[in-house]
Amino acid sequence: MTIDPRAAALRDRLRWRLVAAAATPSTVTGTIDPATVGGYLRGLVVDGADALAVLAHTGRGPFLTPDTRAAVIGQAVATGVPVVVGVGGRPGETGAEVAAQAAQAAALGAVGLLVFPVADDPVGHHDALWRAAGLPLLAFDLYLRPYPPDTLAAVLALPGVAGVKVARLHDAIACQATLDAAHAADRLAVTGEDRMFGPSLMWGAEAALVGLAAAAVPVTRDVLRRFAEGDHTGFVTASARLDRLAAATFTAPMEGYVQRMLWIAAGEGRIPAAYAVDPYGPALPADERDRVLRAVPPR
Repeated sequence: MTIDPRAAALRDRLRWRLVAAAATPSTVTGTIDPATVGGYLRGLVVDGADALAVLAHTGRGPFLTPDTRAAVIGQAVATGVPVVVGVGGRPGETGAEVAAQAAQAAALGAVGLLVFPVADDPVGHHDALWRAAGLPLLAFDLYLRPYPPDTLAAVLALPGVAGVKVARLHDAIACQATLDAAHAADRLAVTGEDRMFGPSLMWGAEAALVGLAAAAVPVTRDVLRRFAEGDHTGFVTASARLDRLAAATFTAPMEGYVQRMLWIAAGEGRIPAAYAVDPYGPALPADERDRVLRAVPPR
């Protein structure tokens, strides 16, 4: 299947790389401090993130204003690593609004877009974003709105699509099918499977873009690196350690994972406690924070 050279370059650049799906540190009112955001993102890179994905699901991109989005993208690009920007995801938004987000990301120095799934004409939507921004795309096979196999195949056949992030949560068969579809299309198979991270690598994922790397980055990086290097004994040990962290953070209510990762980031000293707030997620029990922090492996 034909792939544009720009998309092929991003596909190859991200292979076996950890892309941290960063949170967006904010106050209870949703206010951000660019310096706090920048320090947080730099810390993820220092700890081993090869690239950053901002304004995606973990970063609550669908809820943020254009000015806030611009500030977050600018801080991410300033880290010097490749930056993928999440676009779309807000109910009721128009294609033109998503295209404006894509163009903004391109103007601010992003290298690619993570495209939230849509119900109406996914193929046309992806193609329109490619034409609007000229940035390679990562499709998003999300458990909340999964693409039928024929639709996913058509999206992956677009020249501007570099790969697909699969996040089917607990559907192992669907995850394997998406990874297979990526390989069949000669696109990058990217795991977003926080609860099936190790298995998804064994099923064919060749890169990772996960919310688990919004904090405690070395825990996730260790699993990916050991698998890529063929250290299968170390991989089993590292994967078990990561699974314990995932079980404490990616659990019911599932949307609470963003708040849990922000608590971990604050516990690691990445952000002040006042900015370790997810204003868009569900309320969590009072004792939840201590339980989550106890699950974080020592650094």
